[in-house]
Amino acid sequence: MLFMRLFHSHTLSSTFRSARPTRDVASRWFCTALFRCVASVDWSQPDVGQSTRRTSSRVSHARDTSTYSVDAAVELSTPSVSVLLLSGFRSPGIGFIRFCRAVFTTWCRFIGNEMKSLCLLAIVAAVTAEVYFKEEFNDASWEKRWVQSKHKDDFGTFKLSAGKFFDVESRDQGIKTSQDAKFYSRAAKFDKEFSNKGKTLVIQYTVKHEQGIDCGGGYVKVMRGDADLADFHGETPYNVMFGPDICGPTRRVHVILNYKGENKLIKKEITCKSDELTHLYTLILNSDNTYEVKIDGESAQTGSLEEDWDLLPAKKIKDPDAKKPEDWDEREYIDDAEDVKPEDWEKPEHIPDPDAKKPEDWDDEMDGEWEPPMIDNPEYKGEWKPKQIKNPAYKGKWIHPEIENPEYTPDDELYAYDNWGAIGFDLWQVKSGTIFDNVIITDSVEEAEAHAAETFDKLKTVEKEKKEKADEETRKAEEEARKKAEEEKEAKKDDDEEEEKEEEEGHDEL
Repeated sequence: MLFMRLFHSHTLSSTFRSARPTRDVASRWFCTALFRCVASVDWSQPDVGQSTRRTSSRVSHARDTSTYSVDAAVELSTPSVSVLLLSGFRSPGIGFIRFCRAVFTTWCRFIGNEMKSLCLLAIVAAVTAEVYFKEEFNDASWEKRWVQSKHKDDFGTFKLSAGKFFDVESRDQGIKTSQDAKFYSRAAKFDKEFSNKGKTLVIQYTVKHEQGIDCGGGYVKVMRGDADLADFHGETPYNVMFGPDICGPTRRVHVILNYKGENKLIKKEITCKSDELTHLYTLILNSDNTYEVKIDGESAQTGSLEEDWDLLPAKKIKDPDAKKPEDWDEREYIDDAEDVKPEDWEKPEHIPDPDAKKPEDWDDEMDGEWEPPMIDNPEYKGEWKPKQIKNPAYKGKWIHPEIENPEYTPDDELYAYDNWGAIGFDLWQVKSGTIFDNVIITDSVEEAEAHAAETFDKLKTVEKEKKEKADEETRKAEEEARKKAEEEKEAKKDDDEEEEKEEEEGHDEL
């Protein structure tokens, strides 16, 4: 997984793409060796530390009777790394670590400090990334981790399924809603609670509406660790609700943030996918109060938490003491006082039809006095209005002055929650069949991308190809059935005509 983190890192991949051929070969050669080296040590040991100017780490990993240990010192300079010394590799009987030193020394001759800096930053990011929760539903053990709510006794049942189209069943299966017109409520705790203060937070999972959903949710709720999962329901407090929601023509991605006890919906529209394939939904909350929503790895919306949610009072409000001056004229055009209505303007809108004649059988005593029908008057000009001229006193539209809102207080931690510790599906679906899978919550975008590469990316192409093949086979079968029905109908018509002809001939003979 470490290799995948680094390989899918935007930093390294873009660097490799731009490297010259000679450097590219050396870079890939070194990184392949280094990844194997780094993967063989335990980076979670408490003695691994770092400082801003000089980083010294000692990492040990015991496997069987052998002990690997690495002492690394990195001298930092501004603006890039100037020297990297991998020293003190000690491993009785193991020569691979020394080999990596030699590889790195050779690699340094081919590249500059900037590239070394980027690679080191990527390595540090990869080994320090933390995954708070991950669920792939690979086997039946998921039921032990996910608590079924007992808030009501008629919740729908989730069942393990890979759906109709998949690549590797154990990898591609998830939990599927199995009963129509049901609420679903199931949740799981994290191994440990955490705060995302000062960190990026990534919430990511896949959804497949294989049933062709007409009305139902496909979102997750991420909550505090003290949430009562046995009583999990629609009113259970949460930090974030995220994911697709479809009902009729409404197809949107919800991003709801709880701020000071109130749930706030994003003001921007994000359209979700509504086909029958698996789709990856990713929410990234950054520590600079920005966010990004991705669908299938592509950015669907970005922005500021303060601007795109009504979390804080407005920075400015209308000055309550300001009033529009009484002589302020907002009329851009006014009636021309010199314009006079023509004397022959007034004509009735409707007139009696001059061509109409009283019917000969009209009885005034029985039918009443006859009146000709009314028709539109061709001389009618409508209501007269004086022509408009520019208003010499026009001052423009009066704009209410604004003042600083005394109730506004900036909050640099709109993104931050002091406690995360559980995730759940709390849904209503009219037509069941949605499959949820590949849930990950981490502080690393690269970690989430690597997880997607190992799960969603391997499924999506195969799934699409299999579905398209099945759809084509269904289309052909339906076309053949239609043609067969038409042929049978035509044959029956011919038989009926033949029978009628025979009957007519029989009558003629008689």
